[in-house]
Amino acid sequence: MVEGIFVKPFQDMFGAPDFLIQVLWEGLVAGVLYALIALGFVLIYKSSRIFNFAQGIMVVFAALTLVGLYEKGVPALLALPLTLVVMFLLAVAIERVVLRPLVNQPDIILFMATIGITLFLIGFGEIIFGGENKVMITEQLFIPTGSFTFEPFGGFVSIEQKDLTAVVGAVLLVAGLILFLNKSKMGRAIRALGDDHQAALSVGISLSTIWVLVWFIAGVIALATGIVWGARAGVSFALEVIAFKALPVLMLGGLESVPGAIIGGLAIGILEKLFEIYWGQPLLGGNTETWFAFVFALIVLLFRPQGLFGEKIIERV
Repeated sequence: MVEGIFVKPFQDMFGAPDFLIQVLWEGLVAGVLYALIALGFVLIYKSSRIFNFAQGIMVVFAALTLVGLYEKGVPALLALPLTLVVMFLLAVAIERVVLRPLVNQPDIILFMATIGITLFLIGFGEIIFGGENKVMITEQLFIPTGSFTFEPFGGFVSIEQKDLTAVVGAVLLVAGLILFLNKSKMGRAIRALGDDHQAALSVGISLSTIWVLVWFIAGVIALATGIVWGARAGVSFALEVIAFKALPVLMLGGLESVPGAIIGGLAIGILEKLFEIYWGQPLLGGNTETWFAFVFALIVLLFRPQGLFGEKIIERV
């Protein structure tokens, strides 16, 4: 038993380095997607102190809108910007109808409001798009579907081109987001609102404008995530459950940290894949990916309750 935990997994890793590379790549792809979902949570929480339970259904709704427009005869390259318009209108509607009347309400009220948004989007989406599974329009969006093969260390590694496209696209999206937050006027306003609501409002920063902006950015992230996950697993309301994998990422990286969301997502994706292949399947019969991230995040929280990158809160009494 001790050998199976501490010796054999590492022997397997170094005995088949090509397979290890394959496992690390699969974990990296999953980690990038977890990080994207977590970013949607972080941005909204930083600007409004709202934990957005609806981020998962936003991924589904954006993907269904894209595929639905295409099925109605809209060309794919036109359906993409039209979906962004829909996500912007959704952001405006959420700010006007839900958030604005609840300003200065307790956090739990705002959290319950996002649950209400989730249930509304599920019902509204089923009415418009139906409940059946759909196929992501991967080829129509010019996302390559082939694969690259390599033979490192005399072995064999296969990299799906759509996964490589997803990683490159996610890196560009995150880089653009970081530049926006740090260099643009609106980005600095989002950061200021996250640091101190009252001070930001006192210098004329519009709360409603920032809320619309961050919910729209979360919608853009949701669309990117929906395209990638939809290409891998199809588009259906079951896709919503992937948002729950962002929860351990948030616990690990900190609920207010953009770098924490990125690093936490990558760490969870890679570690859960390694654990599944080298420990889970031989010792526990597999299927450890469903719970490993939560257990790992819980262990981290026992030693650092604010997460690895969260700010430690000190209250003086």
